[in-house]
Amino acid sequence: MKIILKTFGQVMEGAVIDRYKTEEMSKIFDDINRFGYWLKVELAVCKAWNKLGKIPDDQLKNILDNASFDIDRINEIEKTTNHDVISFLTSVAEKVGPSSRFIHMGMTSSDMLDTALALQIKDALDILIKEIDNFSDIVLKRAEETKYLPVIGRTHGIHAEITTIGLKLLSFYAEIKRNLRRIERIKDEIAVGKISGAVGNYANLSPEVENTTMEFLGLKADEVSTQVISRDRHANLLTVLAIYGATIERIAVDIRSMQRTEIGEFEEPFKEGQKGSSAMPHKRNPILSERMVGMARLLRSNSIAAMENVALWDERDISHSSVERVIIPDSFHLTLYMTKKMEYILKYLYIRKDNIGKNINLTNGVIFSQRVLLKLIEKGATREDAYKVVQENAMVSWKEKRNFKDLIKNDPIIKELIGENEIEECFDVGYYTKYVDFIFNRVKEV
Repeated sequence: MKIILKTFGQVMEGAVIDRYKTEEMSKIFDDINRFGYWLKVELAVCKAWNKLGKIPDDQLKNILDNASFDIDRINEIEKTTNHDVISFLTSVAEKVGPSSRFIHMGMTSSDMLDTALALQIKDALDILIKEIDNFSDIVLKRAEETKYLPVIGRTHGIHAEITTIGLKLLSFYAEIKRNLRRIERIKDEIAVGKISGAVGNYANLSPEVENTTMEFLGLKADEVSTQVISRDRHANLLTVLAIYGATIERIAVDIRSMQRTEIGEFEEPFKEGQKGSSAMPHKRNPILSERMVGMARLLRSNSIAAMENVALWDERDISHSSVERVIIPDSFHLTLYMTKKMEYILKYLYIRKDNIGKNINLTNGVIFSQRVLLKLIEKGATREDAYKVVQENAMVSWKEKRNFKDLIKNDPIIKELIGENEIEECFDVGYYTKYVDFIFNRVKEV
């Protein structure tokens, strides 16, 4: 049986799941573009050799004028060589002619591969950073629209105290911005190349060739390399993307939770003609958020595989190569797709104010218990005594479905310490929103 291993990006070519693949990332990770990055590195090294006097001007001109490749020819050659870099170089040599003797001079495959990969990642990060920044703007806009919309906060899945929809969304926004800063920092760490030879000691070229090449390519030289750039950089990259994926998952889980029939406070966009179930016509399921959760799991799996790639034998083995051909393009395709899809979800997220109000009142006012507790303490009761009397009334309200405020007003112990007007103040929803502006301003200042 012949097993064909395809990357996420390659699987995207199928008609059914082509919608997951973005054109922007395809321009970076598709085969024709991958070979284009390879050629860019090889030509930059040739220009560096020329600058240092090792390749004559006329030979460089011939190389630059004629260097190209043919994917079909590369694939044909590889059937014999079983080596993609040699097949690529042979295809280029056929286009260039005798001057091709200067191409790849003194280099090893990983000089070209790792440097080209750095260029790919750098360009992919540029796309991702721009999209995540746009996503954060959408989330902030929705947060500001709902800044003062009260909603029941939940801890352990149980009604706690009132917060606002705006604060929930603002928390997402702040986390997205932290992810954005992490991704911007990783761009500097990952944008390194190496032209240092088979074991990284510059035996058949010089640091000047490497430095000049990096200047042409807009990269930094790795401070110390083996045959490869150390894979801790790539592990860090995919871990950062996985953390961002976990943030998207957090948002998606919250939407899924709040879309449950019993809660019904959020609802994903549901297009005209969309169907939720093959069996039950009434269903409107949070399928997009569920998809985000599944994809976040893939990103985490990829980050683990990247960490497994850090420990290579001696100055290099090839065990990381097959892994990276899958996990790096896949992670970028996934991350960009997830970002765009979450933009759509948040932009058109339906916020059901009717259910939000109903849920605030669902527990007959026991959510205001801490306000009563603190008021009793303020009036001189010990915390233990205050807690005991408030909890007793809360449990009666909970079990017997009675109004908590009425119970508080009629409790003889509480009545001795708190007047009726002060009790009313304890049930003021506005009390919970007094620092909303402060929190928003603090987040925007970061």
